Amino acid sequence: MRGRDTAVTCDNCGRSVHRPKAVSFEKAINMSTNLHQGNDVKFFERRRVYYCISCAKHKGIFKKKAEQAARNAEKYNY
Repeated sequence: MRGRDTAVTCDNCGRSVHRPKAVSFEKAINMSTNLHQGNDVKFFERRRVYYCISCAKHKGIFKKKAEQAARNAEKYNY
């Protein structure tokens, strides 16, 4: 519906952007704690982040998304 789009916040600059105009990118967060005691806690999370057009262009997100699409196409073509 026109005018009823939800707004998301750019994770880089904080600008409010409508969701269809925002560039979404899946970010992987990988953390581990090495306490030198054998108790290693590992944490892995995939998180969807939103960027405004100018921040996505500045960070090179469009190139990264093209590389991901090429990898996925290669994986499914075999």
